[in-house]
Amino acid sequence: MSKDFTRTLDQTGGLRPAARLVQIHLDPLMLLFLVTIIGYGLIVLYSAVNRDETYFTAQLVRMGLALAALIIAAQLNPAIYFRWTPVFYIAGVVLLALVLVMGVQAKGAQRWLELPGLPRFQPSEISKLAVPMMVAWYFHDRRLPPSFKDLAVAMLIILIPAGFIVVQPDLGTAILVAAAGFAVLLLAGLPWRWILYAGLALAAAAPGLWYTLKEYQKQRILTLFDPQSDPLGAGWNTIQATTAIGSGGVYGKGLFEGTQSQLNFLPESHTDFIIAVIGEELGLIGVAAFILLYLMVLGRGLYMASAAHQTYSRLLIGGLTLVFFVYVFVNISMVSGLLPVVGVPLPLVSYGGTSAITLMASFGIVMSLHTHKTW
Repeated sequence: MSKDFTRTLDQTGGLRPAARLVQIHLDPLMLLFLVTIIGYGLIVLYSAVNRDETYFTAQLVRMGLALAALIIAAQLNPAIYFRWTPVFYIAGVVLLALVLVMGVQAKGAQRWLELPGLPRFQPSEISKLAVPMMVAWYFHDRRLPPSFKDLAVAMLIILIPAGFIVVQPDLGTAILVAAAGFAVLLLAGLPWRWILYAGLALAAAAPGLWYTLKEYQKQRILTLFDPQSDPLGAGWNTIQATTAIGSGGVYGKGLFEGTQSQLNFLPESHTDFIIAVIGEELGLIGVAAFILLYLMVLGRGLYMASAAHQTYSRLLIGGLTLVFFVYVFVNISMVSGLLPVVGVPLPLVSYGGTSAITLMASFGIVMSLHTHKTW
């Protein structure tokens, strides 16, 4: 901000130009990318809900709230986030424990809490922010790359909330929470040989883990390899999604002209499977445009991480940016049949408010850490 717009008090109490009265802490380039994704997503959503203005208006309001969450989060001094990170993490774990004791059940899962004076909410959304913040906080004054002892503590920080979420059950969110923590670990300099060892250990444990899965989770994995084994049941979503994407070709059929989505062959077309609507109606070019926007967010976020001066800022900015891209990768892979269906929405595009508000708040934190040069 130029000095023409700044004032400060001198020792006699008079005003003199030099210091800022008001400074808005936002990153214009990152904000532009995010708002473009939201605007593009609203257009696609309007088509996906067959021009139902009720859904469109509700999503518009939610995105407005998400944008407000970003702006507010960006104005807070990073010292506040740093100081309150342990409290935020512990509160998140306590709320997850309460879900198991007094949570509200819906659709066969116990994931929500209803506390006096508050609307129903999912505590697992808090962990999407609390876990990477806590891992970055733990490493802020420790030697990097991490020692085996520090790695074990960080793993405990990640696995406690992720374990609570798996029990709900909500495997998709648990994967995202764990990914958020592991993204920070990766940026902290986790040796690649340890990643290889972990992958080998997971592969060796896979047969035993299979028996811990619920039947619907097993069915999702089996359907991944052969959707045609149950084309009218578990394989229906994947078959219809890949059909929609393939039928769009390069240029697509045009907005509001998709057959799979407009005729309701494609389930959850406005939520988890909205990328299939983009592929059918806007074609390869439309999908590529979305992916390019997401890559711009990724590139800008990683640049901001590299420019950070404090370890906490560098790890947290990079971790939150990487986990955002994990959302994108998992959703597109899920819809295209490369990963099992785990209920991960397409960031800032799928219908719904809670996930969007959490994501935009995370980018508010990123902007706060980047724009406050000293704290």
